[in-house]
Amino acid sequence: MNDHHLPPEVIEKHSTPRGVIQLQRRGSYYEIISNGTFLMATYNGESERLLISEPLKRNHHPSHILIGGLGVGFSLQEALKDSRIEQVTVLEIEEVIIEWNRTILSAVSEEASFHPKSNIVHADCLVWLAEHDDKFDLICLDIDNGPDWNVYADNESLYSDYGLALLARHLQPGGYLSFWSATSSPDFVDRLKRHFQSVDILSVPQDRGEPDVIFLTQEPIIQTT
Repeated sequence: MNDHHLPPEVIEKHSTPRGVIQLQRRGSYYEIISNGTFLMATYNGESERLLISEPLKRNHHPSHILIGGLGVGFSLQEALKDSRIEQVTVLEIEEVIIEWNRTILSAVSEEASFHPKSNIVHADCLVWLAEHDDKFDLICLDIDNGPDWNVYADNESLYSDYGLALLARHLQPGGYLSFWSATSSPDFVDRLKRHFQSVDILSVPQDRGEPDVIFLTQEPIIQTT
């Protein structure tokens, strides 16, 4: 991990409606930076894989997975390892991240974006969910840095009561919903418990800083008005 201490080399930088996003390299590793804030990297990836592997272990008949956020492809790669999966739909708002996964970063995920079971969609996750009726056995979200640390303010809605209710409507009976976060969030846990009967919290220690966190939920509570 000594490469972490090397100065970054900017490979590409792009302006998007959400600001500036860049791909940079430190030694043999790549990092994605949005508006000056670290988003993801090609080192480690344990928590991004756990986001997928833990609900897969608990779901006896997973067929169709929805992943929110392509990242560097770790979560997609993990999902495709399970032979029970028939299709993985990935929603990614940044078109350039999709392009990087198909070019510069393709080897990181063993070219998961090109797998015949992969369905990569360039779309805003919340907008897509509101416009579609598809149901999934697993919904796994790695959007921004989690519920309490969003580079892009509009992503906060995904973790709101509205967002959770919308996500719940897209779950198959017995399905699981998981969230990746760079930090713990007691307020988000309380919110999850208002919408789901089962809420588990998994902590993944990191070499530096606080642990990554996976929030894993099941059994939506039927909301009455």
